[in-house]
Amino acid sequence: MTGWTIASQIVCYSFIILFIWGASVKFGKKNEFNDDFTSLEVMKSLRGFAAIGVIIHHISQEPFFQEEGVLSAFVNAGAYFVAIFFFCSGFGLIKSLDAKKDYLKGFIRKRIIKSIVVPFYVNVLIYGILMFIVKYPLDKVQWLTNLSGFTMMNRFAWFPIVLAILYLVFFLCFRFIKNRPVCFVVIFIFIIAMGVGGMCVGHFAYWAGPDQWWTDEAFFENGFKWWMDQQIFWFNGEWWVNAAPAFLTGLIFANYEKQIVAFFKKSYALKFHILLAITMLCYQLSSFGQSHFGYWTEWDGNGYELDKKIITYFCQVPLFLILVFTIFIFMMKYHVKNPVTGFFGKYSLHTYLMNLAALTVLRFIEVPDVLVKVGDVKNNLLIYGVSVMILSVFFGVIEQKITESVQNKLFSPPRPKVKPVYISLLDDGEGKADIRDIARDKAEDVKADAKAVESKPEDKAKTEPKEEAKAAKPADKAKKNNKKK
Repeated sequence: MTGWTIASQIVCYSFIILFIWGASVKFGKKNEFNDDFTSLEVMKSLRGFAAIGVIIHHISQEPFFQEEGVLSAFVNAGAYFVAIFFFCSGFGLIKSLDAKKDYLKGFIRKRIIKSIVVPFYVNVLIYGILMFIVKYPLDKVQWLTNLSGFTMMNRFAWFPIVLAILYLVFFLCFRFIKNRPVCFVVIFIFIIAMGVGGMCVGHFAYWAGPDQWWTDEAFFENGFKWWMDQQIFWFNGEWWVNAAPAFLTGLIFANYEKQIVAFFKKSYALKFHILLAITMLCYQLSSFGQSHFGYWTEWDGNGYELDKKIITYFCQVPLFLILVFTIFIFMMKYHVKNPVTGFFGKYSLHTYLMNLAALTVLRFIEVPDVLVKVGDVKNNLLIYGVSVMILSVFFGVIEQKITESVQNKLFSPPRPKVKPVYISLLDDGEGKADIRDIARDKAEDVKADAKAVESKPEDKAKTEPKEEAKAAKPADKAKKNNKKK
């Protein structure tokens, strides 16, 4: 048994522990369910699982990991984890809309600009600084477009862009359309249009050169431009759009949560297994679309083949409409809350955004026989994977602190300036007044008042009979009333 085998088993057992630690189990208990399965704390824990999954997904896509078949189960699993984030975002919007009066007032400023746009540009600046330090070769125009956000400084930072677009569509629909089902239909149409548009955009600027220029090595030497490369522009990749339908499911689930929960509480086992079977059929449809048509048709040698990409997309839409819904119905009977998933849930966005930096900084470990040599390639990959996980968290926490500081400076209401009374007294006519003089004068006045009170004991004596007379009046009145009776 090799060191890698032992370590991989430890990793697997660690994940099993995360799925058990802090579990709330209602299986085998008829008519008992987790009433908190949609609570903020539980959702944070679920997002924590998704954040860990996304980081492992990115690690598994590294070339040496794919060559060695390490973490192969995570290579195509990224969209499933991202779907959880989309679902939770949609769910939270409806719940906040119902719970908070005038929620849409200031929505763009608070929920889009402050919560999404600011973290995005903070991340852009951080990556820009890192690239400048290491002298990463970028064209001057690319520096400008990257810093402006029109092209991708961090190719992992696509999620905030899509989320901001979906938030804006949500705002426009619920601001100007009063009928919620109509809002859901409009949002669904927009998501589908966005998906089809993403298929048209493709993975790179396929339209910018001669036919199938990306397969011509000579073209890369003579006619290739930086903006023609992969993942440069927005929507350069199916991952931008294929998990977005889960956002709509989150909206609908939140809107009809009471009815949905009541429906599944009756004959839960039967209904859940039917739902699970439907989900598996949708998964098979998704797998069929990817294996028979595919998103990466550019490399089949038959041109761009847009039709195959669109078919693949529509084969995946049903799965991402139902997948996270099925997960939440399962959580009615079983969910987990523990410090690890809670921590990752708190820093999920920023660990995700800083994951590329960690992957890049530590890549020398991944490559065998460069700087680190501890045995076979898989041992290097193990060290690399663990190090990326730790550094992603470290970078993410730092970035979140920086982002919060920027948000506070930009959006916190200004503190009212209280003008001390003595400010107006500082000028004695000649500009020579001193605060110490004012404090000393005030102290002397207090002492003088105290001496004045002590020096007139007769005044105190005069006031005491008056007080006694006042106290006696109610008693005199009582005696008069008794005589009358």
